[in-house]
Amino acid sequence: MLRQEPRLKPMTLFEYLQEQYPGKYPQVLRTLQRRVQQWKALHGPAPEVMFVLRHEPGVMGLSDFTKLKGMEITLNGKPFEHLIYHYRLAYSGWQYAQIIQGGESFIALSEGLQNALAAAGGAPQEHRTDSLSAAYRNSGGHRIQELTRFYDDLCEHYRMVPTRNNKGKANENGSVESPHGHLKNRIKQAIYLRGSSDFASIAEYQAVIDNAAAGLNRQCEAKYEAEKAVLQPLPKRRVADYEILSAKVSCHSTIEVRCILYSVPSRLIGQQIEIHLYHDRLVGYFARQQVFELSRMRVAGKGRRRGRCIDYRHVIGGLRKKPRAFLFCQWQSDLLPTAEFRQLWAQMKAQFERDQAAVLMVEALYIAATYDKEQTVASYLAEALSKTS
Repeated sequence: MLRQEPRLKPMTLFEYLQEQYPGKYPQVLRTLQRRVQQWKALHGPAPEVMFVLRHEPGVMGLSDFTKLKGMEITLNGKPFEHLIYHYRLAYSGWQYAQIIQGGESFIALSEGLQNALAAAGGAPQEHRTDSLSAAYRNSGGHRIQELTRFYDDLCEHYRMVPTRNNKGKANENGSVESPHGHLKNRIKQAIYLRGSSDFASIAEYQAVIDNAAAGLNRQCEAKYEAEKAVLQPLPKRRVADYEILSAKVSCHSTIEVRCILYSVPSRLIGQQIEIHLYHDRLVGYFARQQVFELSRMRVAGKGRRRGRCIDYRHVIGGLRKKPRAFLFCQWQSDLLPTAEFRQLWAQMKAQFERDQAAVLMVEALYIAATYDKEQTVASYLAEALSKTS
């Protein structure tokens, strides 16, 4: 049976014996495992040989994306979906890692790689990836050939030759695939030591990742200094690590980007805005001047695509002129910035006539926006409402 199909496992053969010869081979599993192992070593097909590769300084850098499996990261108690972009110099083992929101997009690869090259202080002669899936996903409908050209242009800008391993052969990218485990183990240990996987901000979580990478880099400091000396100098400018879109601001002071409705400052109503779409943010420009920066929103849930991201600060000036609009606005819940404000609104509706409640809430939001005192205003309202109840 092993000659016909060498992939058969001892447990499969043991169960076959039990079924074909009931009671004849009751306690032979360990013996069978040993003999199958011996037969495969003496007569079976040779396993694939993994060769130890010799890397030269300054020749190859490698990129990949990975997930922190087995641990849920949360931001202020809410699950945080993300990937970790991981770059490594093959000779010295120096590495860089950063948080990426969304999938393996070309935008994410471009930003992560350019940040890594800047942190390394130079570019290697070659840049190696897996099958370049980062250039083919989240592409906004562009053709694959165009995205491949984007990637080629990125590598050409830094004078790197783009290479990739064969599809399905992760071991060919082993100089970064294997170190994933070491990096993620350090990140997890730091979080265990910290006592919580909940972070107040992305920056706080990124600091943990930076410290984990720094700890690994200290182990190869001498080799890195030798490799750094032969890395290619970086060009004076970066390649754009964002996608350029255009949108007209509606009369509702909103734009739609990738099926997500975003509010923007109301003074831009009716204007055509140029948008630079990054993996984690949108930056808007009008007349070549930056006019807003928004966190990029992604909708979780199977089959769901549409969502909205409304900031009361963008529209509070107009709402103050028409406070009753707050009562019937489809975005009423979105305009209340926190759970505390939503609770305060429920109290106001219970204690005051509804028009008066709307005026009070809109004025409170106006003061919070004008003086950037959101929590102070919420605390004052809570105290004032408790006295009038």
